[in-house]
Amino acid sequence: MSNESPGVLLRFWNVLKKPSAKYSLLAISSVSFVVGILFWGGFHTGLEMTSTLEFCTTCHEMRDNVYQEYKQTIHYSNRSGVRAICSDCHVPREWGPKMIRKARASLEVWGKLMGDIDTKEKFEAKRMELAGHEWARMKASNSQECRNCHNWDAMSSELQKQTPYKKHMKAKEEGKTCIDCHKGIAHQLPKEYVDPDE
Repeated sequence: MSNESPGVLLRFWNVLKKPSAKYSLLAISSVSFVVGILFWGGFHTGLEMTSTLEFCTTCHEMRDNVYQEYKQTIHYSNRSGVRAICSDCHVPREWGPKMIRKARASLEVWGKLMGDIDTKEKFEAKRMELAGHEWARMKASNSQECRNCHNWDAMSSELQKQTPYKKHMKAKEEGKTCIDCHKGIAHQLPKEYVDPDE
């Protein structure tokens, strides 16, 4: 058995070095490996660039509407100096869900090209529909993007005021998720929105 291993490895090495029509399999594999790394690096860089606040606010629909609202919230400016940006709430961190979200975002580009929300009036007319999509997405993921920063178990009864602390613990017991109670925390609620608890 031990005598066959070097022979197998030697035969495998010879296959790798054997020329194809013009290049050896080793050369083709090496070039493919380098090209793959360059492609992955470029792809990853593109994903990260499209997840920046600067990128998200390049179109006037976002810059003039929801970005202005967001700048008035605690997620933009607060005592701790921690700022949540668009992608923190709207793009999952996990690779698979991130790819799905990015693919769906490409449909939003189509909406941009068609002028679906290119004026304040058009945006306001679609606000409830757009918010509903985001709320449903967040509910389905158990508000995972919120939970990347906020955690039931990290909430301190000494540091958090008692009323919100009790509400949070009750929500935890009832299996609620962040978006069940915190709609409108980073953007204005649609005029048509009716709070189910009222």
